[in-house]
Amino acid sequence: MNKPAALILAVFAIALGAGIFYGLKQGSGIFPGANPAGPADQAASTASATASAATPTLAATIPDFKLADRNGDMKGLRDFGDKALIVNFWATWCAPCRREIPLLEKLQAEHGDEGFQVVGIAIDFRDKVLAFADEMQIGYPLLIGEQDALDAVAAFGVDMVGLPFTVFTDRQGRVIASHMGELHADQAEVFLAVLRRVEADGLTPADARREIFAGLSALPPRGSPSG
Repeated sequence: MNKPAALILAVFAIALGAGIFYGLKQGSGIFPGANPAGPADQAASTASATASAATPTLAATIPDFKLADRNGDMKGLRDFGDKALIVNFWATWCAPCRREIPLLEKLQAEHGDEGFQVVGIAIDFRDKVLAFADEMQIGYPLLIGEQDALDAVAAFGVDMVGLPFTVFTDRQGRVIASHMGELHADQAEVFLAVLRRVEADGLTPADARREIFAGLSALPPRGSPSG
C-alpha cells in the first residue's frame, strides 16, 4: 500500500468511529496507539505521548507544499514567516477536531503576540470547510485540500495518522514535536512552554522532545479527578 492510500485508510477508520490511533514508525520499531477498547480520552492522551516520542521520524524542517487558503490563493507554511507554527490537521466530520477549535482560537488570541501562529489544514471538501469555518467564525488561517492535504501529511514524514493531528515548529522552521488526538489546554501549555525555551534558551529539538514527552507523561490521566 502506498503512503497516500495508507493515510486515506487511517483517516476513514477514524471517521467511521473505529477509535484507533495509528502508530508512527521509527526505524524498525512501531509505536502503537492506545488500546482501542479503552476510553476515548485515555486513548488520545496515550497516543499523544506516543506521537511525541516518535517525533524524530518526522521531517526535520517544514516541508515545502502549498494548499489553497480560504480565498483560493495557494499558500505554504513557509509563507507565515518567522512564526512558531501550531499546524493542526482536521476535518469537519471529525468530532475531536471540532471540539479543539475553541482551544486553537484561544491559543492564537493569547499567544499570537509571542510569535505563535495556528494554521489549520483541512482534509476535507472545500465547500464544507468554508461553510463550517464561517459558521464557527474561525479566525486563524486555514489551508484546504483533499488528496493534496493528505500529501501534506505525508510530506511531514508520517506513514499513517488519525485526526486531529498537530505539528509544532519553532521560528526557524524546525519541526519540534507532534500530537496525535485531541489537544487539551494542559497539553498545549506543555508544548508552548518548551517551545519558548527553544527560542529563549537555545534548547535543541532533541532535548525539547524529551522535555515535552516528560511533561505530557506527568499530566494527570484525562478523566481523573484532577485531570
